[in-house]
Amino acid sequence: MQVTLVHVQVKLDRVDDFIEASRLNHEGSVGEPGNRRFDILQDAGDPARFILYEAYASTEDAAAHKETAHYLAWRDTVADMMAQPRQGVPYLGLFPKA
Repeated sequence: MQVTLVHVQVKLDRVDDFIEASRLNHEGSVGEPGNRRFDILQDAGDPARFILYEAYASTEDAAAHKETAHYLAWRDTVADMMAQPRQGVPYLGLFPKA
């Protein structure tokens, strides 16, 4: 399983807009072939800090996600909402088995 944790710091005045754009991306992503999880997490102590937990059955499925219309729309929509560039950290998911 291919897992990516995407760390995002959003401008404080754009938090609600980011959440809405990310909801739309989430809804499209969970229907993709190979998607196992696509969670949007908001830091309990810093409402402008988020982690996107993206789990796909394979690296190919994860790469295909970045070609979807909903991802491309999300990427373009949230670009100016970020206080700093987002950082994706890849992991290999061991358990549960894909």
